[in-house]
Amino acid sequence: MNRMLKLLTGTAIVAGGFFVSAAQAETKLQGGGASFPAPIYQRWVTEYQKQHPDVKIDYQAIGSGGGIKNITEKTFDFAGSDAPLNKKQIEALGGADKIIEIPSVAGAVVLAFNIADFSGDLKLDGPTLALIFQGKISNWNDPKIKALNPDAKLPDLAITPAHRSDGSGTTFVFTSYLGTQSEDFKNTIGAAAQVEWPKGQLGGQQNPGVTQIVKSTNGGIGYVELAYAIQNHLPMALLKNKDGNFIKASPESVTLAGEAAAKDIKGNILAVELWNQPGEKVYPISAFTYIIAYKDLNNFKGKDQAAAFVEFLKWAVTDGQKLAPQLDYAGLEQSVQDKDLAAIKELTFKGEKLGQ
Repeated sequence: MNRMLKLLTGTAIVAGGFFVSAAQAETKLQGGGASFPAPIYQRWVTEYQKQHPDVKIDYQAIGSGGGIKNITEKTFDFAGSDAPLNKKQIEALGGADKIIEIPSVAGAVVLAFNIADFSGDLKLDGPTLALIFQGKISNWNDPKIKALNPDAKLPDLAITPAHRSDGSGTTFVFTSYLGTQSEDFKNTIGAAAQVEWPKGQLGGQQNPGVTQIVKSTNGGIGYVELAYAIQNHLPMALLKNKDGNFIKASPESVTLAGEAAAKDIKGNILAVELWNQPGEKVYPISAFTYIIAYKDLNNFKGKDQAAAFVEFLKWAVTDGQKLAPQLDYAGLEQSVQDKDLAAIKELTFKGEKLGQ
């Protein structure tokens, strides 16, 4: 879903008996990329604009790949990506010492399902999910699923897995997690923003496409983002975490994953594998979404634009986090906020420090 935010302001004054109408000077920032964080970015811009009515920020939700392409070509001031930058992408941006990649919020990938006449909680674990999406478990009353749900009445019903047909950070997170659960999955399907799924499975465009398949298919199961699933009232499976507990995805259980991973992030490339983190109440398929920018913001039109971006970033990773749970995202815990701020302090415009 594409969202473009256009915030325009104007002023009118009376001076010396003459009526003067003038548009307040605007500072325009252009970014885009991942669609997953678009709702929280929209909310941030709306709230930030109340305090800074001269700042106009456009964020185009064109997908993580599109954001990375545009920041690499310097047609965007900044980019959003759900998948951490890989080595090749970092090199195309000039190297790790030329950019910052900071978490903005965290979210989760959940398994939405449709089993007619089924009630109660559906419990699944990583190895079983890998077999389902490899096409090696094809019925809901399979012994492996029944062993996880001994008290549930699971029907003799075919499983229809649904996946994203477009390249997405959601697919990257989901397949990366399954790769930690199954060597066979890792070596056959692998982890990427777009993979080759087994024949016979159904693909849908973005979250709405996958959801439509699951809703219209008795026996369907598909992976979607937590915020989308909550807002669309989709039933979600409980997943077995690294500590052996079955956990429901929530902003709270995702934030705990961020706390567990915080010790592993440092420097100006603050990417980390948030999935499969330890912790009694941690949801296992959690992930950060990231904002990417050049360390020297010389791709901005001028110093004013660069300085405005820095101030917006500082606000977003601190005060803006309070808004995250309202939109079913997980806010950054304090140590991650501190590491974000340390990276932002290194931003410059043509060599002049802006992030102090």
